[in-house]
Amino acid sequence: MARPREFDEAAALEAAVHCFWLRGYEATSVRDLAESMGITGASLYNAFGDKRSLFRRALAHYVEHSFGAREARFETTLPPRDALHAFFREIVERSVADDERKGCLLVNSALEVAPHDPEFQQAIAAVLVRVEAFFRRCVSAGQQRGEISRTQTAEDLARTLLGTLLGLRVLARSRPERELLEGLVRPILALLDRDLALERG
Repeated sequence: MARPREFDEAAALEAAVHCFWLRGYEATSVRDLAESMGITGASLYNAFGDKRSLFRRALAHYVEHSFGAREARFETTLPPRDALHAFFREIVERSVADDERKGCLLVNSALEVAPHDPEFQQAIAAVLVRVEAFFRRCVSAGQQRGEISRTQTAEDLARTLLGTLLGLRVLARSRPERELLEGLVRPILALLDRDLALERG
């Protein structure tokens, strides 16, 4: 009969996320992970597998509890244009408040791991496709409602918003300055309103 787990697996996974997020994949050792998770190396392997398997779970957990939660919250409670503005406003706030300058685990992994690891490259690319699809749905719905400009296609605006998000998260790791980050986002979001009065007229 298997012995019951003697630790909180959800809390341990959260600790692993923070460890990878703070140090990066390569610089994080199994010992680092076990210490941060408050468990032994043997318990780590029994519950989560090797470091690679744990990173896979940690990244998926991070995506669902950061982007996934934000996607559901904004898309279901706000008009499309407001959802996009709120999304970027929250990202700026999180970036400015991040005293550890961790940035975004997904973006960090895209830069560190994806270029030389086909499996993680595909996993990270799939999440970025999902983020782009969220932006595209918001833009398309906003254009249909007449609250977002049709000067650019929903596809191009979604790609522009995706690039802005990635650039913002990278920039914030070294310069988490509110004025800088808001100045990056402001003209991009203004594209949503460009020529809207003329289109309505």
